[in-house]
Amino acid sequence: MSFADLGLMPELLRAVEDAGYTQPTPIQSEAIPVVLSGRDVMGGAQTGTGKTAGFTLPLLQRLAPHANSSTSPARHPVRALVLAPTRELAMQVHESVLTYAKHLPLRATCIYGGVDMRAQMEILRGGVEIVVATPGRLLDHVQQKSIQLNQVQMLVLDEADRMLDMGFIPDIRRILAMLPAKRQSLLFSATFSNEIKKLADQMLNDPQLIEVARRNTVSETIEHQVYPVSAHSKRNLLAHLLKNEVASQVLVFVDTKFGCSRLTHYLNNCGIPADAIHGDKSQQQRTEALDGFKNGTTRVLVATDVAARGIDIDDLPMVINYVLPNTAEDYVHRIGRTGRAGKQGKAISLVSPEEKGRLADIEKLIKLKIPQHTVTGFESGPAGADEDRGRGRGRDRDRDRDRERRSERDNTGRRSRSAPKAASTVAPDGFDYSRPYEPAADNPSGNAGKPEAPKRGGKRPVAFLLGGAGRKT
Repeated sequence: MSFADLGLMPELLRAVEDAGYTQPTPIQSEAIPVVLSGRDVMGGAQTGTGKTAGFTLPLLQRLAPHANSSTSPARHPVRALVLAPTRELAMQVHESVLTYAKHLPLRATCIYGGVDMRAQMEILRGGVEIVVATPGRLLDHVQQKSIQLNQVQMLVLDEADRMLDMGFIPDIRRILAMLPAKRQSLLFSATFSNEIKKLADQMLNDPQLIEVARRNTVSETIEHQVYPVSAHSKRNLLAHLLKNEVASQVLVFVDTKFGCSRLTHYLNNCGIPADAIHGDKSQQQRTEALDGFKNGTTRVLVATDVAARGIDIDDLPMVINYVLPNTAEDYVHRIGRTGRAGKQGKAISLVSPEEKGRLADIEKLIKLKIPQHTVTGFESGPAGADEDRGRGRGRDRDRDRDRERRSERDNTGRRSRSAPKAASTVAPDGFDYSRPYEPAADNPSGNAGKPEAPKRGGKRPVAFLLGGAGRKT
Protein backbone atom coordinates (compact mmCIF):
# COMPACT_ATOMS: atom_id res chain seq x y z
CA MET A 1 0.00 0.00 0.00
CA SER A 2 1.19 3.52 -0.82
CA PHE A 3 0.15 6.93 0.51
CA ALA A 4 -1.73 7.52 -2.74
CA ASP A 5 -3.96 4.54 -1.91
CA LEU A 6 -5.10 6.32 1.28
CA GLY A 7 -6.89 9.06 -0.66
CA LEU A 8 -4.49 11.90 0.12
CA MET A 9 -4.45 14.98 -2.14
CA PRO A 10 -1.53 15.62 -4.54
CA GLU A 11 -0.06 18.46 -2.44
CA LEU A 12 0.26 16.16 0.55
CA LEU A 13 1.66 13.31 -1.54
CA ARG A 14 4.36 15.66 -2.83
CA ALA A 15 5.23 16.70 0.73
CA VAL A 16 5.41 13.06 1.88
CA GLU A 17 7.67 12.23 -1.05
CA ASP A 18 9.89 15.25 -0.29
CA ALA A 19 10.22 13.97 3.28
CA GLY A 20 11.51 10.62 1.96
CA TYR A 21 8.57 8.41 2.96
CA THR A 22 7.28 5.82 0.50
CA GLN A 23 4.96 3.50 2.43
CA PRO A 24 2.62 4.28 5.33
CA THR A 25 3.06 2.59 8.68
CA PRO A 26 0.23 0.38 10.02
CA ILE A 27 -1.20 3.13 12.24
CA GLN A 28 -1.14 5.55 9.31
CA SER A 29 -2.80 3.05 6.97
CA GLU A 30 -5.68 2.52 9.38
CA ALA A 31 -6.06 5.99 10.88
CA ILE A 32 -5.81 8.26 7.82
CA PRO A 33 -8.91 6.96 5.96
CA VAL A 34 -11.00 7.05 9.17
CA VAL A 35 -9.96 10.62 10.01
CA LEU A 36 -10.64 11.69 6.43
CA SER A 37 -14.17 10.32 6.78
CA GLY A 38 -14.79 12.71 9.67
CA ARG A 39 -15.14 10.17 12.49
CA ASP A 40 -13.66 10.59 15.96
CA VAL A 41 -10.69 8.32 16.60
CA MET A 42 -9.06 6.77 19.63
CA GLY A 43 -5.72 5.55 18.30
CA GLY A 44 -3.00 3.52 19.96
CA ALA A 45 0.28 2.24 18.59
CA GLN A 46 3.85 1.62 19.66
CA THR A 47 5.94 4.73 20.16
CA GLY A 48 7.87 5.63 17.03
CA THR A 49 5.44 4.11 14.52
CA GLY A 50 4.24 7.36 12.95
CA LYS A 51 1.21 8.45 15.00
CA THR A 52 1.98 12.12 14.31
CA ALA A 53 1.68 11.74 10.55
CA GLY A 54 -1.36 9.54 11.16
CA PHE A 55 -3.36 12.55 12.34
CA THR A 56 -1.43 15.43 10.71
CA LEU A 57 -1.92 14.37 7.08
CA PRO A 58 -5.72 13.91 7.21
CA LEU A 59 -6.04 17.05 9.36
CA LEU A 60 -4.33 19.11 6.66
CA GLN A 61 -6.49 17.63 3.93
CA ARG A 62 -9.70 18.37 5.81
CA LEU A 63 -8.59 21.97 6.32
CA ALA A 64 -7.36 22.43 2.74
CA PRO A 65 -10.68 23.93 1.50
CA HIS A 66 -10.19 26.76 4.02
CA ALA A 67 -6.66 27.59 2.83
CA ASN A 68 -6.26 30.99 1.21
CA SER A 69 -3.51 33.52 0.67
CA SER A 70 -5.40 36.44 2.18
CA THR A 71 -3.49 38.61 4.66
CA SER A 72 -6.61 39.37 6.68
CA PRO A 73 -6.53 37.71 10.12
CA ALA A 74 -10.29 37.23 9.89
CA ARG A 75 -9.75 34.85 6.99
CA HIS A 76 -7.46 32.66 9.10
CA PRO A 77 -9.32 31.66 12.29
CA VAL A 78 -8.07 28.74 14.39
CA ARG A 79 -9.70 25.67 12.87
CA ALA A 80 -7.48 22.89 14.30
CA LEU A 81 -6.04 22.58 17.81
CA VAL A 82 -3.38 20.03 18.77
CA LEU A 83 -2.61 19.68 22.48
CA ALA A 84 0.70 18.17 23.63
CA PRO A 85 1.99 17.71 27.21
CA THR A 86 5.53 19.07 26.79
CA ARG A 87 7.34 21.77 24.88
CA GLU A 88 9.54 19.28 23.02
CA LEU A 89 6.58 17.24 21.81
CA ALA A 90 4.67 20.37 20.79
CA MET A 91 7.63 21.54 18.71
CA GLN A 92 8.00 18.09 17.17
CA VAL A 93 4.34 18.03 16.08
CA HIS A 94 4.62 21.60 14.76
CA GLU A 95 7.64 20.62 12.65
CA SER A 96 5.62 17.74 11.17
CA VAL A 97 2.74 20.11 10.35
CA LEU A 98 5.12 22.49 8.55
CA THR A 99 6.76 19.59 6.69
CA TYR A 100 3.51 18.18 5.33
CA ALA A 101 1.82 21.56 4.72
CA LYS A 102 4.68 23.03 2.65
CA HIS A 103 2.59 22.96 -0.55
CA LEU A 104 -0.59 24.31 1.08
CA PRO A 105 -1.29 27.95 2.06
CA LEU A 106 -2.23 26.94 5.60
CA ARG A 107 -0.80 28.82 8.55
CA ALA A 108 0.38 27.07 11.71
CA THR A 109 2.11 28.07 14.91
CA CYS A 110 3.34 26.49 18.13
CA ILE A 111 2.75 28.04 21.55
CA TYR A 112 4.32 26.81 24.79
CA GLY A 113 5.61 28.15 28.07
CA GLY A 114 9.12 29.09 29.09
CA VAL A 115 9.37 31.89 26.49
CA ASP A 116 7.99 35.41 26.12
CA MET A 117 4.31 35.49 25.15
CA ARG A 118 4.47 38.69 23.10
CA ALA A 119 5.94 37.14 19.95
CA GLN A 120 3.35 34.35 20.14
CA MET A 121 0.55 36.88 20.55
CA GLU A 122 1.57 38.76 17.40
CA ILE A 123 1.51 35.55 15.34
CA LEU A 124 -1.88 34.51 16.74
CA ARG A 125 -3.42 37.90 16.09
CA GLY A 126 -2.12 37.74 12.52
CA GLY A 127 -4.28 34.66 11.93
CA VAL A 128 -3.44 30.93 11.89
CA GLU A 129 -5.54 27.89 11.04
CA ILE A 130 -3.54 25.35 13.05
CA VAL A 131 -2.30 25.79 16.62
CA VAL A 132 -0.09 23.27 18.39
CA ALA A 133 0.00 24.11 22.08
CA THR A 134 0.68 23.03 25.61
CA PRO A 135 -2.48 23.42 27.75
CA GLY A 136 -1.16 25.93 30.29
CA ARG A 137 0.19 28.42 27.78
CA LEU A 138 -2.95 28.07 25.65
CA LEU A 139 -5.08 29.11 28.62
CA ASP A 140 -2.77 32.07 29.17
CA HIS A 141 -3.49 33.25 25.63
CA VAL A 142 -7.20 32.72 26.13
CA GLN A 143 -7.02 34.90 29.23
CA GLN A 144 -5.11 37.56 27.29
CA LYS A 145 -7.74 37.36 24.53
CA SER A 146 -5.07 36.72 21.90
CA ILE A 147 -6.78 33.55 20.64
CA GLN A 148 -10.35 32.51 19.89
CA LEU A 149 -11.38 28.84 19.93
CA ASN A 150 -15.02 29.18 18.85
CA GLN A 151 -14.32 28.08 15.26
CA VAL A 152 -12.20 24.99 16.00
CA GLN A 153 -13.31 22.11 13.80
CA MET A 154 -10.68 19.52 14.77
CA LEU A 155 -9.15 18.73 18.17
CA VAL A 156 -6.19 16.39 18.64
CA LEU A 157 -4.98 15.20 22.03
CA ASP A 158 -1.50 13.72 21.61
CA GLU A 159 0.15 11.54 24.29
CA ALA A 160 -2.98 11.54 26.40
CA ASP A 161 -1.46 9.36 29.09
CA ARG A 162 1.25 11.91 29.78
CA MET A 163 -1.43 14.60 29.99
CA LEU A 164 -3.01 12.63 32.80
CA ASP A 165 0.30 11.94 34.50
CA MET A 166 1.24 15.63 34.53
CA GLY A 167 -2.09 16.75 35.97
CA PHE A 168 -3.46 18.52 32.89
CA ILE A 169 -7.00 17.16 33.18
CA PRO A 170 -8.49 20.33 34.77
CA ASP A 171 -6.90 22.44 32.03
CA ILE A 172 -8.14 20.11 29.31
CA ARG A 173 -11.68 20.26 30.66
CA ARG A 174 -11.56 24.05 30.63
CA ILE A 175 -10.36 23.98 27.03
CA LEU A 176 -13.04 21.50 25.98
CA ALA A 177 -15.70 23.83 27.39
CA MET A 178 -14.47 26.59 25.06
CA LEU A 179 -14.66 24.51 21.88
CA PRO A 180 -17.70 24.07 19.63
CA ALA A 181 -19.73 20.99 20.50
CA LYS A 182 -19.78 20.01 16.84
CA ARG A 183 -16.20 19.08 16.00
CA GLN A 184 -14.00 16.12 15.14
CA SER A 185 -11.85 14.89 18.04
CA LEU A 186 -8.84 12.58 17.89
CA LEU A 187 -7.06 11.00 20.85
CA PHE A 188 -3.70 9.31 20.32
CA SER A 189 -1.46 7.58 22.84
CA ALA A 190 1.10 4.80 23.04
CA THR A 191 -0.51 3.39 26.19
CA PHE A 192 -4.10 3.14 27.38
CA SER A 193 -5.52 3.06 30.90
CA ASN A 194 -8.91 3.31 32.56
CA GLU A 195 -8.36 7.05 33.03
CA ILE A 196 -7.73 7.42 29.30
CA LYS A 197 -11.02 5.68 28.61
CA LYS A 198 -12.86 8.08 30.90
CA LEU A 199 -11.29 11.04 29.11
CA ALA A 200 -12.22 9.55 25.75
CA ASP A 201 -15.84 9.21 26.86
CA GLN A 202 -15.89 12.94 27.67
CA MET A 203 -14.32 14.30 24.49
CA LEU A 204 -15.07 11.72 21.76
CA ASN A 205 -18.35 11.02 20.01
CA ASP A 206 -18.79 7.41 18.92
CA PRO A 207 -15.04 6.99 18.30
CA GLN A 208 -13.46 4.27 16.26
CA LEU A 209 -10.78 2.43 18.22
CA ILE A 210 -7.64 1.83 16.17
CA GLU A 211 -4.91 -0.36 17.62
CA VAL A 212 -2.30 -1.78 15.31
CA ALA A 213 -0.66 -3.90 18.03
CA ARG A 214 -1.40 -5.30 21.46
CA ARG A 215 -1.70 -2.56 24.04
CA ASN A 216 1.46 -1.39 25.79
CA THR A 217 3.72 -3.51 23.60
CA VAL A 218 7.21 -2.51 22.49
CA SER A 219 8.86 -2.73 19.11
CA GLU A 220 10.25 -6.13 18.16
CA THR A 221 13.34 -4.42 16.75
CA ILE A 222 14.52 -3.43 20.26
CA GLU A 223 16.96 -5.66 22.15
CA HIS A 224 16.37 -5.55 25.93
CA GLN A 225 19.11 -6.09 28.52
CA VAL A 226 19.23 -5.87 32.31
CA TYR A 227 22.39 -5.37 34.35
CA PRO A 228 21.95 -6.16 38.08
CA VAL A 229 24.11 -3.73 40.02
CA SER A 230 24.32 -2.27 43.51
CA ALA A 231 22.96 1.25 43.78
CA HIS A 232 26.31 2.82 44.75
CA SER A 233 28.05 1.23 41.71
CA LYS A 234 25.57 2.35 39.08
CA ARG A 235 27.41 5.37 37.76
CA ASN A 236 30.68 3.45 37.52
CA LEU A 237 28.95 0.71 35.54
CA LEU A 238 27.30 3.31 33.32
CA ALA A 239 30.66 4.91 32.51
CA HIS A 240 32.12 1.44 31.83
CA LEU A 241 29.30 0.57 29.43
CA LEU A 242 29.49 3.90 27.61
CA LYS A 243 33.24 3.57 27.12
CA ASN A 244 32.89 0.03 25.72
CA GLU A 245 29.74 0.50 23.62
CA VAL A 246 30.12 1.59 19.99
CA ALA A 247 26.78 3.42 19.92
CA SER A 248 27.26 6.92 18.55
CA GLN A 249 24.33 8.36 20.53
CA VAL A 250 22.93 7.24 23.88
CA LEU A 251 19.90 8.61 25.73
CA VAL A 252 20.15 8.02 29.49
CA PHE A 253 17.04 8.27 31.67
CA VAL A 254 17.16 9.31 35.31
CA ASP A 255 14.38 10.11 37.75
CA THR A 256 15.14 13.57 39.20
CA LYS A 257 16.52 16.90 38.05
CA PHE A 258 19.26 16.82 40.67
CA GLY A 259 20.31 13.31 39.68
CA CYS A 260 20.27 14.37 36.03
CA SER A 261 22.69 17.26 36.60
CA ARG A 262 24.97 15.30 38.91
CA LEU A 263 25.24 12.32 36.56
CA THR A 264 25.99 14.62 33.61
CA HIS A 265 28.81 16.25 35.58
CA TYR A 266 30.23 12.83 36.49
CA LEU A 267 30.21 11.59 32.88
CA ASN A 268 31.96 14.72 31.63
CA ASN A 269 34.63 14.24 34.31
CA CYS A 270 35.07 10.69 32.97
CA GLY A 271 35.78 12.07 29.49
CA ILE A 272 32.33 11.17 28.10
CA PRO A 273 30.69 14.20 26.39
CA ALA A 274 27.27 14.54 28.00
CA ASP A 275 24.56 17.15 28.43
CA ALA A 276 21.40 17.30 30.53
CA ILE A 277 17.80 18.12 29.75
CA HIS A 278 15.19 18.49 32.50
CA GLY A 279 12.34 20.67 33.68
CA ASP A 280 14.51 23.33 35.35
CA LYS A 281 16.37 24.09 32.13
CA SER A 282 15.29 27.15 30.15
CA GLN A 283 13.80 26.59 26.73
CA GLN A 284 16.98 27.85 25.06
CA GLN A 285 19.13 25.48 27.13
CA ARG A 286 16.87 22.54 26.32
CA THR A 287 16.88 23.36 22.62
CA GLU A 288 20.68 23.73 22.55
CA ALA A 289 21.16 20.44 24.42
CA LEU A 290 18.83 18.61 22.05
CA ASP A 291 20.43 20.15 18.95
CA GLY A 292 23.91 19.21 20.19
CA PHE A 293 22.73 15.63 20.74
CA LYS A 294 21.12 15.40 17.31
CA ASN A 295 24.11 16.76 15.40
CA GLY A 296 26.58 14.53 17.27
CA THR A 297 28.38 17.23 19.27
CA THR A 298 27.15 15.55 22.45
CA ARG A 299 27.29 11.77 22.55
CA VAL A 300 25.20 11.24 25.70
CA LEU A 301 22.02 13.07 26.66
CA VAL A 302 20.85 12.59 30.25
CA ALA A 303 17.13 13.30 30.64
CA THR A 304 14.20 12.98 32.97
CA ASP A 305 10.88 11.47 31.89
CA VAL A 306 9.14 14.84 31.90
CA ALA A 307 11.65 16.48 29.58
CA ALA A 308 12.31 13.50 27.33
CA ARG A 309 8.80 13.06 25.94
CA GLY A 310 8.95 14.41 22.42
CA ILE A 311 12.63 13.69 21.75
CA ASP A 312 12.46 12.39 18.20
CA ILE A 313 15.67 11.14 16.61
CA ASP A 314 15.34 9.01 13.49
CA ASP A 315 18.15 6.58 14.26
CA LEU A 316 18.89 6.55 18.00
CA PRO A 317 20.77 3.29 18.61
CA MET A 318 20.58 3.02 22.40
CA VAL A 319 18.55 3.98 25.46
CA ILE A 320 19.81 3.32 29.00
CA ASN A 321 17.56 3.32 32.06
CA TYR A 322 19.93 4.50 34.78
CA VAL A 323 16.92 4.30 37.12
CA LEU A 324 13.82 2.27 36.28
CA PRO A 325 10.62 4.32 36.05
CA ASN A 326 8.01 4.11 38.79
CA THR A 327 5.33 3.02 36.33
CA ALA A 328 5.79 0.25 33.79
CA GLU A 329 4.06 2.29 31.08
CA ASP A 330 6.86 4.86 31.25
CA TYR A 331 9.31 2.12 30.30
CA VAL A 332 7.42 1.69 27.04
CA HIS A 333 7.73 5.40 26.31
CA ARG A 334 11.38 5.54 27.27
CA ILE A 335 12.61 2.74 25.07
CA GLY A 336 10.31 3.93 22.30
CA ARG A 337 12.94 6.60 21.59
CA THR A 338 15.03 3.85 19.94
CA GLY A 339 14.11 1.22 17.36
CA ARG A 340 11.88 3.69 15.51
CA ALA A 341 10.45 3.09 12.03
CA GLY A 342 11.64 -0.52 11.94
CA LYS A 343 15.28 0.21 12.77
CA GLN A 344 17.32 -1.75 15.30
CA GLY A 345 17.75 -0.43 18.83
CA LYS A 346 19.00 -1.48 22.24
CA ALA A 347 17.45 -0.78 25.66
CA ILE A 348 19.69 -1.34 28.70
CA SER A 349 18.45 -1.10 32.29
CA LEU A 350 20.68 -0.84 35.35
CA VAL A 351 18.68 -2.50 38.13
CA SER A 352 19.56 -2.31 41.81
CA PRO A 353 17.99 -4.69 44.35
CA GLU A 354 15.32 -2.19 45.45
CA GLU A 355 14.15 -1.90 41.81
CA LYS A 356 13.39 -5.59 41.33
CA GLY A 357 9.70 -4.99 41.92
CA ARG A 358 9.60 -2.40 39.16
CA LEU A 359 11.40 -4.76 36.81
CA ALA A 360 8.81 -7.46 37.50
CA ASP A 361 6.00 -4.99 36.70
CA ILE A 362 7.69 -4.03 33.42
CA GLU A 363 8.16 -7.65 32.36
CA LYS A 364 4.53 -8.36 33.20
CA LEU A 365 3.33 -5.37 31.15
CA ILE A 366 5.36 -6.06 28.02
CA LYS A 367 5.01 -9.85 28.46
CA LEU A 368 8.73 -10.41 28.03
CA LYS A 369 11.40 -11.88 30.29
CA ILE A 370 14.36 -9.56 29.87
CA PRO A 371 17.75 -11.35 29.83
CA GLN A 372 20.22 -10.39 32.54
CA HIS A 373 23.92 -9.69 32.05
CA THR A 374 26.69 -9.12 34.56
CA VAL A 375 29.99 -7.24 34.41
CA THR A 376 32.78 -8.43 36.67
CA GLY A 377 33.27 -6.02 39.53
CA PHE A 378 29.80 -4.50 39.28
CA GLU A 379 27.64 -7.34 40.55
CA SER A 380 24.72 -6.44 42.78
CA GLY A 381 25.41 -6.64 46.51
CA PRO A 382 23.16 -8.06 49.24
CA ALA A 383 19.58 -7.07 48.64
CA GLY A 384 18.90 -5.98 52.20
CA ALA A 385 21.56 -3.28 52.36
CA ASP A 386 20.57 -1.65 49.08
CA GLU A 387 16.90 -1.90 49.88
CA ASP A 388 17.39 -0.15 53.24
CA ARG A 389 19.36 2.63 51.60
CA GLY A 390 16.83 2.79 48.79
CA ARG A 391 13.80 3.50 50.97
CA GLY A 392 14.94 6.99 51.85
CA ARG A 393 16.13 7.67 48.31
CA GLY A 394 12.82 6.43 46.94
CA ARG A 395 10.85 8.93 49.01
CA ASP A 396 13.18 11.73 47.93
CA ARG A 397 12.99 10.59 44.32
CA ASP A 398 9.19 10.54 44.33
CA ARG A 399 9.07 14.00 45.89
CA ASP A 400 11.57 15.42 43.38
CA ARG A 401 9.72 13.82 40.46
CA ASP A 402 6.43 15.34 41.58
CA ARG A 403 8.10 18.73 41.92
CA GLU A 404 9.47 18.47 38.39
CA ARG A 405 6.10 17.54 36.95
CA ARG A 406 4.55 20.56 38.61
CA SER A 407 7.42 22.72 37.41
CA GLU A 408 7.12 21.44 33.84
CA ARG A 409 3.36 21.94 33.95
CA ASP A 410 3.92 25.52 35.05
CA ASN A 411 6.61 26.06 32.40
CA THR A 412 4.21 25.04 29.66
CA GLY A 413 2.23 28.12 30.51
CA ARG A 414 0.37 27.64 33.77
CA ARG A 415 1.14 30.31 36.32
CA SER A 416 2.21 28.77 39.61
CA ARG A 417 1.64 30.25 43.02
CA SER A 418 4.79 31.35 44.77
CA ALA A 419 5.68 28.98 47.56
CA PRO A 420 5.98 30.62 50.98
CA LYS A 421 9.53 31.08 52.13
CA ALA A 422 10.69 28.93 55.00
CA ALA A 423 11.09 30.75 58.28
CA SER A 424 14.67 31.76 58.98
CA THR A 425 16.45 30.01 61.83
CA VAL A 426 19.08 32.76 62.14
CA ALA A 427 18.47 35.14 65.05
CA PRO A 428 19.18 38.90 64.81
CA ASP A 429 22.46 38.37 66.64
CA GLY A 430 23.64 36.20 63.75
CA PHE A 431 23.45 32.89 65.59
CA ASP A 432 21.80 29.97 63.81
CA TYR A 433 19.56 28.26 66.34
CA SER A 434 19.02 25.29 64.04
CA ARG A 435 22.62 24.19 64.58
CA PRO A 436 23.12 21.08 66.70
CA TYR A 437 24.43 21.32 70.24
CA GLU A 438 28.22 21.54 70.08
CA PRO A 439 30.01 22.27 73.39
CA ALA A 440 33.07 24.43 72.91
CA ALA A 441 36.28 24.30 74.92
CA ASP A 442 35.74 27.76 76.38
CA ASN A 443 31.99 27.27 76.75
CA PRO A 444 31.30 23.76 78.08
CA SER A 445 27.63 24.55 78.56
CA GLY A 446 26.82 24.88 74.84
CA ASN A 447 27.57 26.56 71.48
CA ALA A 448 30.00 29.43 71.73
CA GLY A 449 28.30 32.79 71.69
CA LYS A 450 24.80 31.44 72.13
CA PRO A 451 22.79 33.62 74.55
CA GLU A 452 21.58 31.87 77.60
CA ALA A 453 17.91 30.97 77.28
CA PRO A 454 15.75 32.09 80.17
CA LYS A 455 14.19 29.62 82.50
CA ARG A 456 10.58 28.77 82.01
CA GLY A 457 8.40 31.52 83.36
CA GLY A 458 11.29 33.99 83.60
CA LYS A 459 11.89 37.13 81.57
CA ARG A 460 13.95 37.06 78.40
CA PRO A 461 17.02 39.28 78.30
CA VAL A 462 16.84 42.35 76.07
CA ALA A 463 19.91 41.15 74.19
CA PHE A 464 18.12 37.92 73.38
CA LEU A 465 15.02 39.71 72.08
CA LEU A 466 16.69 42.51 70.14
CA GLY A 467 19.80 40.74 69.00
CA GLY A 468 22.08 43.45 70.41
CA ALA A 469 23.79 44.47 73.62
CA GLY A 470 21.64 45.66 76.47
CA ARG A 471 21.03 45.42 80.14
CA LYS A 472 19.15 42.51 81.57
CA THR A 473 15.79 43.36 83.02
